[in-house]
Amino acid sequence: MEPGQNKSNLKVNKGVEQPPSVHPDSVRRFRDIKKPKLSAGEYVSGILSGNRTVLSQAITLIESQRQDHHETAQDIVARILPHTGKSIRIGITGVPGVGKSSFIEAIGGFITGKGHKLAVLAVDPSSERTKGSILGDKTRMETLSADPNAFIRPSPSAGSLGGVARKTRESMLLCEAAGFDVIFIETVGVGQSETTVHSMVDFFLLLMLAGAGDELQGIKRGIMEMADLVAITKSDGSNLIPSQRARAEYRNALHLFPPALSGWTPDVITVSALEKTGLDSLWEYIQKYFELTRANGFMAKNRMDQARAWMYETIRARLMENFLGDKGVLANIKIIEDKVLSGEMSAYAGARELLDKYYTGKKSLPEPKD
Repeated sequence: MEPGQNKSNLKVNKGVEQPPSVHPDSVRRFRDIKKPKLSAGEYVSGILSGNRTVLSQAITLIESQRQDHHETAQDIVARILPHTGKSIRIGITGVPGVGKSSFIEAIGGFITGKGHKLAVLAVDPSSERTKGSILGDKTRMETLSADPNAFIRPSPSAGSLGGVARKTRESMLLCEAAGFDVIFIETVGVGQSETTVHSMVDFFLLLMLAGAGDELQGIKRGIMEMADLVAITKSDGSNLIPSQRARAEYRNALHLFPPALSGWTPDVITVSALEKTGLDSLWEYIQKYFELTRANGFMAKNRMDQARAWMYETIRARLMENFLGDKGVLANIKIIEDKVLSGEMSAYAGARELLDKYYTGKKSLPEPKD
């Protein structure tokens, strides 16, 4: 050993090979994203063949805010339209704490057990604030999520009620084209969303609780008038007798409402998702309703009325979208709004001035109708 040279007994062994900093699965997913997207024709073929992956991707296009996605989505909807309309569309709503997720999982499994294919969609206008409670519902419906004859789709994660409803309605059409013959549309929010869901379904099911205070069921009157069937949930154990009492009370309340245009007489039943009781009776009521409304022509007329209403709703939405996106309007809307709020200008005059800005350059300005 040379003078001044240190001697060490330490020996460095070769360590364990470290994994790459980027996971291979992430790389593959990134490559998949970069791959060319499917054509409208390929989406349609996949949907009609029942391919769930393609169905999910097509619904994602419908929910997208991108203009090119919107155009492709509308092309897909137009092409699959002849293959829609063969399902039974059921709206489901309920007061907070009613156990919608448990109920949907129970009745959903019952329906798929009968050989049907079920799609569960949601209208959730509150999800922009709550980050989408339906996602939590989906994780709670573990059995139904794994059912090969069921498809659960979370609500769009943002947007106005009208926008979310339009996307849900078009998603429903895609599910019908994919072969799902029973569609559940669940309301996640409480209030106006019930009316919106009622306008896109054939049968409206209201879930209620026994023994809940009036403050919890304050929304029930207006919604009960829309209901084709009321189901008292959690009718088991010590809650069985209160549920039977509530059933009698709600039956009496339903008699106070005017007869339904469908010719159907709404009723009240008790169900238990825990004990799987009342599900067969509920499904029997739904079957009888569809037999009646198909025979008397109400179902066909109701769907035509709904299609007409949605057409005009779409027109109103697009006109408002174009109006608020106009450069002349954008440059003046805050100024005029401040004048209206301060009392310097009437609301009518403010609206008229903004419309003048919007129609600037147009051939003619339509006169407003009083």
